[in-house]
Amino acid sequence: MPPKRKSYTAQFKLQIIKYAAENGNRATERKFGVSEKLVRDWRKAEETLIAMKKTKKANRGLKARWPELEERVHRWVIEQRAAGRGLSTVQLRLHAQVVAKEMNITDFAGGPSCCYRFMQRNHLSIRARTTVCQKLPPNFQAQIDSFRAFIEEQVNTHNVLPDHIVNMDEVPLTFDIPMNRSVEEKGQKSVSIVTTGHERSHFTVVLACCGDGSKLPPMVIFKRKTMPKTEFPSTVVVTTNQKGWMDEEKMNLRLTKCFSKRPDGFFKTRKALLVMDIMRAHTTAQIKNKIKACNSIPAIIPGGLTKILQPLDISVNRSFKAVLRHLWETWMVDGEHSFTATGRMRHATFQQVVGWIDKAWTSVTTETILSGFRKAALTGTDADGESDDSPAEEETALHLPPEMAELFRSDTENEDFDGFGDAD
Repeated sequence: MPPKRKSYTAQFKLQIIKYAAENGNRATERKFGVSEKLVRDWRKAEETLIAMKKTKKANRGLKARWPELEERVHRWVIEQRAAGRGLSTVQLRLHAQVVAKEMNITDFAGGPSCCYRFMQRNHLSIRARTTVCQKLPPNFQAQIDSFRAFIEEQVNTHNVLPDHIVNMDEVPLTFDIPMNRSVEEKGQKSVSIVTTGHERSHFTVVLACCGDGSKLPPMVIFKRKTMPKTEFPSTVVVTTNQKGWMDEEKMNLRLTKCFSKRPDGFFKTRKALLVMDIMRAHTTAQIKNKIKACNSIPAIIPGGLTKILQPLDISVNRSFKAVLRHLWETWMVDGEHSFTATGRMRHATFQQVVGWIDKAWTSVTTETILSGFRKAALTGTDADGESDDSPAEEETALHLPPEMAELFRSDTENEDFDGFGDAD
């Protein structure tokens, strides 16, 4: 039986190299018990060993199986980053598959591990920005228990069914939705991503869903004095005001045009619960009276607790924005663009944006909504209060073609787009 082969760490090999440089290869063989051939091989590979992790023993995976393919993909990455475009690992893998097809390479899978090794060989990494999380109030558990007790009491008293428990929330967005991560060469101090320059041109999307997993029509509030002169999908309510944000007037419109679309919303024979955050436009006396006139009970979530008690924040908004970002990225890369006289790229048209919103909202699954309501403990039995940890790309994959859906399951783009703050 042949003797078992030994493996050595990069740190040990560098120690051997240092000793051999001072005392010779044969002396090193006698002192450390390794063959002279290994000593010679390690000395030739000194630069590679220095670059390796010290505890790593083998240097497998650093040789490309298709060097020309990798060279073309790496050149494309550099070109995209030079133009300031953001890149996710999904985009990288999709492009690699296209290149492989052009080169008639039939056995190229382009999986996550292949992408990881490619990035290692070409000194690429994922760069991301940090975000500030919402802080919980000091007595948050008591407030959570009180809110859930209120919901339970109303449900039992008025026999409110899940399809009559409605959660409504505003999603602030901008005409540019760049990703927060990008593939970039290691060592770069700054990571810029090109956009149309309209990151602060904001608008608001108002979403609402029910405890049975159904969805109400979305509403878009553009920051304009007049309505755009174009046709929009009938499934989306489009309006405007000078701030592009929810106010009492738009809340009235929302209740009339969208909230009435819930089951039995026209006849109002059954009691409903409308769960909202503590925003001023939700809590005025006029709006409360309007909600009650709809045979509904307003349930206002205590401040700072929306990430625990609001289904839309827990699981739905993330899925919606992930799809919206994907549609924007596709348009940035492959869509038709127009420019001003000064050479500035115009943002997507109002009609395109509304179309994206319609597609993104349609793509949100029933299970995603039900999961949010269970996590918030507004329906079902799950009361852990934690947000859904399923990555946005998992929901994105549900509406994409099969060949793209599989790739999205290991994407590194896992950050929410937070839009602008209340101060805006």
